[in-house]
Amino acid sequence: MGCMRYLSEAHLRGFERYKYNSIDTSFLSVYVMHPFWNYCVKFIPKWLAPNVLTFVGFLMTVVNFLLIAYYDWGFDAANDRSVGNTVPAWVWTVAAVNILIYYNLDGMDGKQARRTGTSGPLGELFDHGLDSYSAALIPIYIFSLFGTNDLPPIRMFFVIWNVFLNFYLTHVEKYNTGVMFLPWGYDFTMWGVSGMLFLATVFGPEIYRFSMYGFTVANAFEVVLIGSGMVSSHPVIARNIYLSYKNKTGKMRPMWEMLRPFFAFLWLFVITLIWSIFSRNNVINLQPRILWILYGTIFSNIACRLIVAQMSDTRCDSFNVLMWPLAATVGVCCFPYYAKIFPTDLQPDVECWIVQGLTIFCTLAHWHYGYGVVSEMCDHFNIRCFKVRKSRSQSGSDSTHQLLQNNNQINTLKNHSN
Repeated sequence: MGCMRYLSEAHLRGFERYKYNSIDTSFLSVYVMHPFWNYCVKFIPKWLAPNVLTFVGFLMTVVNFLLIAYYDWGFDAANDRSVGNTVPAWVWTVAAVNILIYYNLDGMDGKQARRTGTSGPLGELFDHGLDSYSAALIPIYIFSLFGTNDLPPIRMFFVIWNVFLNFYLTHVEKYNTGVMFLPWGYDFTMWGVSGMLFLATVFGPEIYRFSMYGFTVANAFEVVLIGSGMVSSHPVIARNIYLSYKNKTGKMRPMWEMLRPFFAFLWLFVITLIWSIFSRNNVINLQPRILWILYGTIFSNIACRLIVAQMSDTRCDSFNVLMWPLAATVGVCCFPYYAKIFPTDLQPDVECWIVQGLTIFCTLAHWHYGYGVVSEMCDHFNIRCFKVRKSRSQSGSDSTHQLLQNNNQINTLKNHSN
């Protein structure tokens, strides 16, 4: 990566000491999915690196995003009730299958790592880092079922941020407790999203435009999504952090250090909220899909840096460098006296170009960060991200086995010559 390095010596030493510690109490995960994954992983060849499974699963969410975006870029395909949703039925089927592929590969990559003897901090970081990106992509699929009439972009904004919050709190919890308490909601969310997409294939996406006394299916979706987090996730996370302090089993950080992960998260929320509400051209309605990718990319960068900090037991960032260009852009696009200072007001097309340019810049910067961190870890641990390397003991046993085979062949030739 040249002169630019993202991991310090403290990070690398922390990764050397790192041991994965998780608790999974979801009955769906423990009694249904894990036995199923244990069975399925036996059919995966041992030469296939677990990170390949992780990356292929992530690509399924990217394919879904691109496929649905092609047919419904502006989230308006479902708006005309007389015509119905114009996205082809087969698209929902493909999207549902891809979600299940992503979910199951995400469940099997760790098991494959243990089978191949390649478990380590790189795999966990790679897995959770890509999951943070998927947290932005997956909700976007559902928006195309409702359209902007039933779910306006400003409400999409709060739905996406609710997903961000649920994902982020799990890693804040681990940052303070040292334990990954796997959330119950994840398994049900994956099955729920896939089920909604399958139902759109079978009964038509028009079922999601149903309303009763002004209460729409989109309203129910918001209530269930936000309510489930407030009931099943947030109190449990708060309790686990509290107990780690009470029982002195966690990191025992001072109060402000315990809250430090929230600073960057809240900065991003405030800046994006200002842009979404006070944009001079109401850009949230002009380019919602690009905005969600922009917000999701910066969120993923913040989440990845938190994951690096909690795995290496180092201090997390309180501000993210990608928020500087974001804040400057929001200042320009929301500046109230633009027309008084400049000859013309900020035109909608110009603001859309700004959004697109900033999204490209932040995406490339985030990809560079991800590639840099993975490369530095691979160099440090002398491993490859997408290849299973034989351990020394395995290489030695293979050499011994080959030597024995050669000796047997020599003995056989001698016997024949005699």
